[in-house]
Amino acid sequence: MNPYQYNQRWKFLLLIFAAIIAAASLWYTNYLVQNLSEAERTKASVWAVSTKNMYAMPDVNDEYITYIYSVRDSLKVPAIITDSKDSIIYYRGLDSTRTLYDMGENESQGSNLAKYDPEYFQYQLSVMKERHPPIVIDLSGGEKWYVYYKDSLLLTQLRVFPYVQLTLIAIFLGIAYTVFNGMRKSEQNQVWVGLAKETAHQLGTPISSLMAWLELIKVKFDAEEDPLLGEMENDVKRLEIVADRFSKIGSKPILEKQAVYPVINNFVRYFKVRTSDKIKFTVSGDKTVEAQLSVPLFDWVIENILKNAANAIESAGEINIIISENIAKEQIFIDISDTGKGIPRNKFDAVFQPGYTTRKRGWGLGLSLTKRIIENYHKGQIFVKDSELGKGTTFRIILKSSLTYEPAKI
Repeated sequence: MNPYQYNQRWKFLLLIFAAIIAAASLWYTNYLVQNLSEAERTKASVWAVSTKNMYAMPDVNDEYITYIYSVRDSLKVPAIITDSKDSIIYYRGLDSTRTLYDMGENESQGSNLAKYDPEYFQYQLSVMKERHPPIVIDLSGGEKWYVYYKDSLLLTQLRVFPYVQLTLIAIFLGIAYTVFNGMRKSEQNQVWVGLAKETAHQLGTPISSLMAWLELIKVKFDAEEDPLLGEMENDVKRLEIVADRFSKIGSKPILEKQAVYPVINNFVRYFKVRTSDKIKFTVSGDKTVEAQLSVPLFDWVIENILKNAANAIESAGEINIIISENIAKEQIFIDISDTGKGIPRNKFDAVFQPGYTTRKRGWGLGLSLTKRIIENYHKGQIFVKDSELGKGTTFRIILKSSLTYEPAKI
């Protein structure tokens, strides 16, 4: 299993584990809410019955009245009692600033009901009707009272609390992940830069020696025009370019205005003689468009894409590069198409992830580095424009024809 698939599997498992924790938290909170809701309904029933007893038995002894009042005062659920015509008889637990008469005086005298705020009470009554079914109390003579109530502030907060809690935890984890991911990437970048510069340093000595040996062979064997030595010299120069690329990692290479077509065409001419002769290369399109480029790094981009395209072609095939310009948006399009095995649509983004590869001996760094060079350094874009299994793939590079930004480190 390659590192990309390994990391993706762990992320998926952690996501499932987090979902289980969230679901368990919501389930348990819902369990508590249901129990508390049943308790509040019982409180509303007790309050209604105690009010009924006080109303129906006005001549009971003072000790019993005191007991009923103590029971009622312990019940804090907002509630309203109405008759069959929705006329309000009693209430409790509502906004005291909207209830304009003294509750104790009202309870003892059963009067002054006309002084409450009608709009407020009708609104509260409608809310209570939506929240819970009424508790029906039968009185003598066939009369009925209807007790409506709504959740207490504590129960309301408990319903919302798990969502607030999970949101805050998610925000905290998101911030923590961003910080630690940034630190991890910074450490990786330092290792990457150190390794790249050390590679460039180690390549320097043998490359210089190879150049000297080539010159000695030309002189000793009078082989200035030998085509094989010419190709060897091209490869040594290519090694110089590779070493120069690695030496630029972690620095700010200079961007220069370059004609895109000859830069690409020159590399294709070098590359195609080192690839199967069954693969046909074509470069076409606008030959005059220019962009700010670092040629060694841009060659690296084209090299990585062409290598992937050549590997995707199992026998014979074609690799076509088309260069065009969108003048209105000041953009240059470079479409690189092959007739290889194609990429599944769900892997269009994954191919640019570090470690993703379909080859047994691949490292999965080529396209990741390509994306880094194009987007972070040239401020362009690269993506899979189109692909069909068994027919081929098209990568698109978008560059700006005029750049005024400060180059970033790569």
